[in-house]
Amino acid sequence: MVIGLVGLPLVGKTTFFNLLTKSHAATSNFANIKISQNIGSAKIPDKRVDFLVNIYKPKKITYASIDFIDIPGLVRGSSSGGGLGNQFLESIRKTDALVHVIRAFEDKEVIHTEGSIDPIRDIETINLELLFADLGVVETRIERIETAKKLKKDNLEELDALKKCKAALEEGKLLSQINLSDEERSYLASFEFLSEKPLILLANLSENDLKRGDYAQKETVVKFATENKLPLIECCAKTEMELNELDDEERALFMDEMGIKRSGVDILASTSYDLLGLISFLTTGEDEVRAWTIKKGLDAKKAAGKIHSDIERGFIRAEVVKFKHLLECQTMNKVKEKGLFRLEGKDYTVEDGDIINFRFNV
Repeated sequence: MVIGLVGLPLVGKTTFFNLLTKSHAATSNFANIKISQNIGSAKIPDKRVDFLVNIYKPKKITYASIDFIDIPGLVRGSSSGGGLGNQFLESIRKTDALVHVIRAFEDKEVIHTEGSIDPIRDIETINLELLFADLGVVETRIERIETAKKLKKDNLEELDALKKCKAALEEGKLLSQINLSDEERSYLASFEFLSEKPLILLANLSENDLKRGDYAQKETVVKFATENKLPLIECCAKTEMELNELDDEERALFMDEMGIKRSGVDILASTSYDLLGLISFLTTGEDEVRAWTIKKGLDAKKAAGKIHSDIERGFIRAEVVKFKHLLECQTMNKVKEKGLFRLEGKDYTVEDGDIINFRFNV
C-alpha cells in the first residue's frame, strides 16, 4: 500500500515525508524544479506493540508500516503539462491514497507560490488539477469506444459509466464524490483515476497558530472537510521536527507545554493506515513481537499466509486472544484461567488487535 504526499510547492510535504519515514531528503525555502520523488516506509505507532514488548522483552520489534511517496509540488496547469505536471500526475496514479498538505502558516522567508496564504484556494487548485487530468483520460476513452467499429456489451456499459464520470467532472465534482455502483467501478478500476483516491487533508500550521488552535480560514477548511467526509489533521511541521529531536521525557514535557496530546505525525500515520482499510494482528514471543498488516475482513487462513505460505497451506487452527483481554488480565495465564483464550477455524474473520498463534502442519 502506497500513500502519496501532494500539494503546491513549499507547503511542507518533504518535511512531513522525512518525519514519517526517518529520511533526510533535501528541503528548500525556494520553489525549485524538483524532478524526482522520494520514497520511504513509515512505522505505524501502536501502543499494543509497546505493551507486548514490555511483557515479552523480545530480541526484535516490528511495527506495521506503509510506504509514502513525496511527490514534487504540483503547480497550476499541471494537468495540461505545466512544469513537470504530467510526470508527477502519473506518480500519483500509482498510489492507493493521497495526503494533501495545505499551507496555513505565514513565513516571510518562504514565499508562497501564489503570493498569499489561502488554504481553500490551494485545495481547489490541486483538486482541479486532479479533476482535469481525469477528464482528459475519460474523454480519450469515450472517443475510442465511440469510434470503434465493433462494440461488445461490456464496452457499452463502460461507456455509460464513463459518461456519468464526464458529467460529474464537468460540474467540478471529484470522482470520489459521485455514486457509482460496484459494477460501474469495476469497469473504471484500470484507469486509476486521481480524483477517486481516498484523501486526507493535512493543514500545516505555524507554532503560534497551533498553540492558539486557530489559523487562516480554519472554519472554511473544517467545513470543506466535513462536507466532503475527509479526515483533517492540523499540525505544525516545525513543532514536529522539534519533537523528533527530543528524548521520551523531554518530548512528553514539550508536548504538555504545547497542549499536544498526540504527535501530528503519529496521527497522520495511523489515519493513513485506517483510510486504506488496513488492520493489524499481532504475534508475540521472546524472538519477536510483530504487527502484521492485512486488509479488514481477511479470514484466519489467509492471514496466516501473510506470515508464510506454508502456514496457510498447512493451517489447522488459530489460537486467538483479544488484546483488550490481555490488557485487562496482564498475563496470558490469567487470560486462559478466565476462559478468554479461543481456538478459531480457517473461516474466522481476523479483527484488529487479535494476538494470534497459528497451528499448522506441512
